[in-house]
Amino acid sequence: MLKDLEITAVLPAKDIGRARTYYRDVLGLEPAEAADEDNLMYRCGNGTTFLLYQTDNAGTAKNTQMGWGTKNFDADVEDLRSRGVVFEEYDFPGLKTENGVATSAMGKAAWFLDSEGNILGLFEN
Repeated sequence: MLKDLEITAVLPAKDIGRARTYYRDVLGLEPAEAADEDNLMYRCGNGTTFLLYQTDNAGTAKNTQMGWGTKNFDADVEDLRSRGVVFEEYDFPGLKTENGVATSAMGKAAWFLDSEGNILGLFEN
């Protein structure tokens, strides 16, 4: 049953106002709906959504929490950089970035932190 249902990513924000400003001014996203002042729903491609909600737990995860797939990876990375996004550098077994970009047999990927410390990714597809 679950394979046929839509999914929604859920991201925490310590300061929902700061996060809303970041997502608008840096990432170019506006909430599609606001259930209340502490819960903002965003819509992206192909009907996908994510919820940004107020909680003190934001920024504690050490893993990618959400990512976007793109066919225009290099152009999108440059666009995000022009908006002030700084991509993370990693050097782990099996994963090394150069100038913020990892390249593997699966394609390119890059990760950045939002205003709340959440790890977000951009992936070539």
